[in-house]
Amino acid sequence: MTYTWVLFLQVLLIGASLAMDAFAVSITDGLCYHNLSKVKSVAIPAVFGVFQAIMPIIGYFVAFGLSQAFKSVFEAVDHWVAFILLAIIGGKMLFDAIKEMRSPEEETHFKEFSFAEVAVQGVATSIDALFIGISFAATEGLKDSIPNMFLSVAIIGVVTFIISAIGVFFGVKLGKAFKKHASITEIIGGLVLFGIGLKILIEGLI
Repeated sequence: MTYTWVLFLQVLLIGASLAMDAFAVSITDGLCYHNLSKVKSVAIPAVFGVFQAIMPIIGYFVAFGLSQAFKSVFEAVDHWVAFILLAIIGGKMLFDAIKEMRSPEEETHFKEFSFAEVAVQGVATSIDALFIGISFAATEGLKDSIPNMFLSVAIIGVVTFIISAIGVFFGVKLGKAFKKHASITEIIGGLVLFGIGLKILIEGLI
């Protein structure tokens, strides 16, 4: 089945909307991680892009292989999973920052890049993409075409990568302005991550 321009634009807009949470987290990472090399700066948006592409694939095949009851159960807990993951990371950042602020005599320690932490962020910000994949199973032009579905998730992944890369860039620029205030950047980052998790939770509960 031919991949139409209408479908392309539709998937492009979906990708952009899905990438907004990853964009905010990318800014936070760029702000808080103070040892970002070029490789690590690319790794962050790459991880977000990969997870944002993988989740719709899982959702697409889940739509054909699982019962409606199971889907309903998953839909009831997915936002809680995202909230808990982001709340744990954000909470730890806040705890570390406050602890450091209460010990001014100690040497300032900047937050270092953690691939595992970025991977957790990637999972948390892409869980909603699972349901995009489920909707793809009923979308004209995608439901009967595996190649079109893979092209669509590739578009979503690339869009997420580009938007997240822009977020990291701005985060790094902002972080340089607070270079001497590691605790402040971690407090901002922790609050942002917790806020994004809360946003995802509220959207899931409404």
